[in-house]
Amino acid sequence: MMSEERWRLPDGIDEVLPPEAARLESLRRTLLDLYAGWGYELVIPPFIDYLESLLTGTGSDLDLKTFKLTDQLSGRLLGVRADMTPQVARMDAHRLRRAAPTRLCYLGTVLHTRSDGFAGTRAPLQIGAEIFGHDGVESDVEILRLLVATLTAAGIDNAYLDLGHVGIYRALAAQAQLDRVQEMALFEALQRKAIPEIRALIERAGVPSAVGDMLLALPELNGDDALARADAALARADAPVQQALARLRAVADEIARWLPELSVHFDLGELRGYTYKTGIVFAAFVPGWGLEIGRGGRYDDIGRVFGRSRPAVGFSTDLKGLIAQAPAPAAAPQPPVLAPWSTDPALQAAVARLRGAGRRVVYRLPGAADTAGPHAEVLVADGDGWVLRPAAEA
Repeated sequence: MMSEERWRLPDGIDEVLPPEAARLESLRRTLLDLYAGWGYELVIPPFIDYLESLLTGTGSDLDLKTFKLTDQLSGRLLGVRADMTPQVARMDAHRLRRAAPTRLCYLGTVLHTRSDGFAGTRAPLQIGAEIFGHDGVESDVEILRLLVATLTAAGIDNAYLDLGHVGIYRALAAQAQLDRVQEMALFEALQRKAIPEIRALIERAGVPSAVGDMLLALPELNGDDALARADAALARADAPVQQALARLRAVADEIARWLPELSVHFDLGELRGYTYKTGIVFAAFVPGWGLEIGRGGRYDDIGRVFGRSRPAVGFSTDLKGLIAQAPAPAAAPQPPVLAPWSTDPALQAAVARLRGAGRRVVYRLPGAADTAGPHAEVLVADGDGWVLRPAAEA
């Protein structure tokens, strides 16, 4: 029993074997090259950090997901990163300190105490991109375009987008004069679309009927025509609500121009990352898979505690989730080439040429069984040189 237990992995923790590891590495290179072509610079945040830095600007959203431990050197609490966005925001605010908009991208493993919405794993291979220093519709749209380009590069061409704006509920809660406890209780009920509970909370808080009706309408304002229905349902809302709706419409209009084939749905009651997001929020889905394949939004205040608050918008996804949803490779990889164990300079030159051309060359180890498979090719001596022959003929 003990020997069997040693082979087991913790729930939600996986190991990646070939050929999936090769697919992950290939996609990693493709995506980082894609981001570089769009002007995004790669950064590598530390895997472990002071806890307050990891949770800064995110409220309690990441607190329960973050593994915590005590630093034996300083005695301070450390955390294993559950999301890289706060760390990237620190780089922009504290280390780079540029005046112009900054485009950054990142890739690395994050660790969660519980399974997340990305592929059901507790150790996503998170990849993402952020724009700091621009507060316009254009940066919202660029990030959305880059998310779609990411999915396309992974071979996912049937994704659809859920789009919302946290400012709508936040402004309605302010118009209703809810205190923080009431606001968050109503927020939790909204995420479950629990209409009777929402109605009871509104009545208990003594919210005027005009504002209460608008809060009650939020769970129903979802679907392709949600923005059109919001005009009537939220007509009596204060200016901040109308401004958030206008921003959402502007983003939707731009997306329709840039990505006319993309299916976009709206959900004004969806408040992902509500405690730290400040504007547009979005998630990408693929049909038949209930989990998000990508997510993001605007979080303009996240760099404030690092001494520099700049507008910010970004997205992240999980490389493992992308591979899980991507179609299998159409073509099998080229078979390996077997080379004899020899220091012959001509053989070494032939091996170097093949490897330089992208072929995989494996030396046969004396006394060991061949594991290259039936389709392998073999380097054989031919006069003064070495040539390739099918393994079956060698």
